[in-house]
This record gives sequence, structure tokens and C-alpha cells, in this order.
Amino acid sequence: MRFVSTLFMILLTLNACSPNEDKSNNAYQKEIARWQEKRIERLKSKNGWLNLAGLFWLVEGVNAIGSDSSNSFVFPAKAPSHIGEYILENKQIRFIPKPGVEVLLDGETFEQTEIQTDKTRKPTLLETGSFAWFIIERGDQFGIRLRDYEHPAIADFHEIESFPADQAWKIEARFEEFEEPRELLIPTVIGTVEKNMCPGTLLFKVNGVQQEFYPVEASKRLFVIFADETSGLETYGGGRFLYLQKPDKQGLVAIDFNKAFNPPCAFTNFATCPLPPRENFLTVRIEAGEKGVDH
Repeated sequence: MRFVSTLFMILLTLNACSPNEDKSNNAYQKEIARWQEKRIERLKSKNGWLNLAGLFWLVEGVNAIGSDSSNSFVFPAKAPSHIGEYILENKQIRFIPKPGVEVLLDGETFEQTEIQTDKTRKPTLLETGSFAWFIIERGDQFGIRLRDYEHPAIADFHEIESFPADQAWKIEARFEEFEEPRELLIPTVIGTVEKNMCPGTLLFKVNGVQQEFYPVEASKRLFVIFADETSGLETYGGGRFLYLQKPDKQGLVAIDFNKAFNPPCAFTNFATCPLPPRENFLTVRIEAGEKGVDH
């Protein structure tokens, strides 16, 4: 009898997880691994965050750039000593390259050009050597965002430390739409406040504790900037980001915290990241997604 009882317990243990459950978990682990690989690919790409080499805020009038210390803004040493000048007048910007220095716009040299900022979604991109730069607009401020396509951080970066992926952190939320979208104030690391429209709230539970998110619209998805009880400890102190699908016909949204990711400021000092609004401070620990990064 003892042998039969023991055999029964062994068989029960072996059948605790069905083959379908194993396949589902394996597929999910592969999904998260692919997602993490694409994250690193994006960070290392030309439009990624690892190649940022400077951020310089323009002043009214003439702003000279180049590697020489006499410039208004000093670029890294391998850049030409004098590249040219940005002229800022009444929120209008133009650039005049230094004669004899090859500065390219769409692959061609030029004498001067009017500048479009990133607010137009088609900023004027200028290039010389391995450097490329354009103007970002933040409130009333205009800044030069400088990239170095040969930045050593690109080759040195290999992974982002993350919590082990666990399907238990894929949580169902109920979306409650506002009658009219409400203004959500989102602070930034440079001291400005961005105004975004929030369409409603996401209600969900973490380990039985009720929580809520105030998302904003992001094209065909929802976007959340949040902080939790791991922020500043295991995870980045400036919060993390999440993209979510819009509600289904039942008003439900899947929140996959395994895909919570760090903002650009976790990787570079030259970003202008938004911070979590007070509405998105969770009162629980989210032990999922990306951990903090040293840079």
C-alpha cells in the first residue's frame, strides 16, 4: 500500500503542469526574450538613446558650435573646431555652416537653412563626420540634440537587467472612460510640465490590492508612465514606461508588467524625460520588467 501511495503522489506531481501549460509558458518566455532583444536593437539604432553625445539649450541670438572652447557650445574633441552658428530670433531658427567645413543636409552641403524642430515630427537633421544633430523644442526652450553614431556606449551595451519574466504579472485591467478626456499634467526632468489628455482610468489589482492608472493616448495605443515601491531601489528612480493595447469590446486591457521599460534618462544624461504623474504612483511593488541601469 505504501508503494502504491508513493507512486500515486509521484504521478500527481508529474501531472501538476499539463503539456499545454508548459508550451504556453515556453512561448511566453520566448515572446519576452524577443521583446528584450528588440529593445536593445532600438537603443543601439541610429535613432536610439545610446548614441546621444550632448544637449545644448540655445539662447536668443548667435549660438556657435564646434569642438573649440571658444564656441557657445562645445562638441566632443573629434568634431571640427568650428562647425557653424545657429541664429535664434523670436522663436525662428536658422543655421549657417562655417565656410570650408562639410556640414550636410539630406546628404548635400548648403550655405544656410531654416530649421524645423522635432515638434514638426520632421526635424532638420545636420551631419558632419560621425555626428548628427537636430533641434528639440520643449516649452519655450530650443535645444541641440547631438548624436555620435560611433559612440562607445553602443558597442559596450549588451543587456538590460530585468526581473525574471512571469505570466503572473500579466494583469487584466478594466477601463473606465471619462465622459470627456481630462487634462493630465506630466512633469519632466528639465522642470517643465507637459499637458496630455487622459481618456479614462485603468482599474486593476496587484496581489489583491486595488490600483489604478491614468493613461494617455499614443497613436493606436495607450501609454503609461508609472512609479511603484521598487522605484529608486531595484528599478529606475524616474519611473518606468508601458505601452498597452486599447480596451477590447468588454472594456478590458491586458497590462503586461514584464514589458515595463526604462525611460531614456536611465541610459543617458542628454534626454528630457517625462516623469510619472502623481496619479500613477502605485502603492505596491512591481517586481517585473526592466531594472535600473548604471550609466
